[in-house]
Amino acid sequence: MTEYVSTTPGLFPLPDWAKDDLSDLKGHQKHDLVSGDEGEEITAAYEDAREEVIGVQQDAGLDRVVEGQLRWDDMLAHPLAVHDAVETRGIVRYYDNNNFYREPVVGGDLGFSGDVASELEAASELTDGDLQAVLPGPYSLADLATDEHYGDEAEFLSAIADFLTGEVDAFPEHETLFLLEPSLVENAPEDGLDKRASEAIDRVASATDADVVVQPYWGALEEKVYAHLLDADVDAVGFDFVASREDNVYNLQEYGATDDVSLGLADGQNTLVEDPEAIRDRVDWVYEQIPVTDFETVYLTTNTETFYLPYGKFEEKLAVLAEAADLAEVKAA
Repeated sequence: MTEYVSTTPGLFPLPDWAKDDLSDLKGHQKHDLVSGDEGEEITAAYEDAREEVIGVQQDAGLDRVVEGQLRWDDMLAHPLAVHDAVETRGIVRYYDNNNFYREPVVGGDLGFSGDVASELEAASELTDGDLQAVLPGPYSLADLATDEHYGDEAEFLSAIADFLTGEVDAFPEHETLFLLEPSLVENAPEDGLDKRASEAIDRVASATDADVVVQPYWGALEEKVYAHLLDADVDAVGFDFVASREDNVYNLQEYGATDDVSLGLADGQNTLVEDPEAIRDRVDWVYEQIPVTDFETVYLTTNTETFYLPYGKFEEKLAVLAEAADLAEVKAA
């Protein structure tokens, strides 16, 4: 029988109190932040916020709990933005929306960092075997960065994959790993690079024994990109059914799917809160469109990160996902 798992791609909004407190603290510690030292007060605020968002997920009844990525001011670029071999420069628009990040410029070898692993270590102490790790996929991270060291597109992508592999290897025990790959949609790799992107994802996925989900979003993958992605040794590929229904259905119909699947059915950017029954009905709609419906695991998630939502709406979305997964389990039984 199919298992329905409620989860999120992470990158949560800060609790309102933390947003205010951290804004004040960062305003007083600009020099420390530039030097990479967040200071005890900022660190403590993030720790309290992490504990809160983990508690919110647990109270909602989500099957997988993420750390929240509340420190990721640079969004998916964060793992590079805090790396010693990387210089952050001007402000760059984050894909095609009104959020921005500091451009990470790689100027040296990307050795081990451990920044994300330390966040997950803290989260693992607050969870109970249901921890889900979140990382940018290697293609998206390379796409968001600027290379001034490796000098070759393929070599740079390979270096990013090696870097992420080393980071994953240091993670505490986790049930699932979500690799977020919006650049596969937003800036699709050309011939040749599409295969290398899949190989890079495969390399990162091999660093963990956890189930690995590759989650593209903001649309559907081009056919060749999707076909190559299926060659990677991952457990599930995700689909953004909020932004693109027909093209995602087409890929599933023409090329099939992995044994597991991740369905982005709740809108991670819209404040309208869906009914759990509506999400369950959308699962049925997807099943009606495709020939393969005997997935081992179906992840029910928002289509994008929820960073854009007001905190109260974010909390409501979590509860909807958890209830929708329960409804789907009952119907399947």
